[in-house]
Amino acid sequence: MINTRVAIIGCGNIGISILQGLLKQQTIPSKNITATRRNIEELASLKGSGVKLTSDNIAAIKESDLIIIAVKPYNIVNVLEELKDHLNTGKHLLVSVTAGVTINKIQEVIGTKVPVFRAMPNISASVGTSVTCLCHNGAKSEEIELVKHLFDIVGTTMTIDEDLMESATVLGACGIAYVLRFIRAMIQGGIQIGFDAATAGAIVNQTVKGAAELLIERHQHPEFEIDKVTTPKGCTIVGLNEMEHNGFSSSLIKGLVASFEKIEK
Repeated sequence: MINTRVAIIGCGNIGISILQGLLKQQTIPSKNITATRRNIEELASLKGSGVKLTSDNIAAIKESDLIIIAVKPYNIVNVLEELKDHLNTGKHLLVSVTAGVTINKIQEVIGTKVPVFRAMPNISASVGTSVTCLCHNGAKSEEIELVKHLFDIVGTTMTIDEDLMESATVLGACGIAYVLRFIRAMIQGGIQIGFDAATAGAIVNQTVKGAAELLIERHQHPEFEIDKVTTPKGCTIVGLNEMEHNGFSSSLIKGLVASFEKIEK
């Protein structure tokens, strides 16, 4: 991986998050990474990082082996049209992190000259804790391992069927916003019951981190752990029941389904 040259085409929020995660872990030397953006001044914060910065997408892929397409869905076809004549069989791997655009659609534009992957990380890639869902269309085992290794650098990676990629987008990528909104509400509640904002934030952040680590390490259903803190007539069960009476779980599920229906369109 240390010799792999990576181009991130279209460094918006998700592209920058992946880039920051790669720089944080230092598995790939910064000199081997090229980042592009139409307005290159928006990448000014990366000056001095060792990353090559350019607005020239074609120049970026010519110096790279693994190409991450991180542009908006409405712009991906134009970008692929620009790049297709410069993609080389046996050299390039193409990975799209653009939501809602299928591998078949990508290959319709570029032809079948290079292996194509879809990946769906989230913005916590910037701190090395993303979950990335990955799919491909007949790539070789060594190509799969290379792409998986790259996303393992910025978190954890799992391979799924492509027909679940929209669901993965909602649960993993949109989902981080849902969790952050929950955290914000917890902090607001903490302020109302007496804490200052900073202290409430510190308690809530660590509590959420602890809950996630508990489930990751013990592989238990959430209700199994919930039962440990819901004593009869206790304050926890009263709070949980009040939230459920006000639609806590159902509103979250409805939000997930609404996002899925939007992306399906």
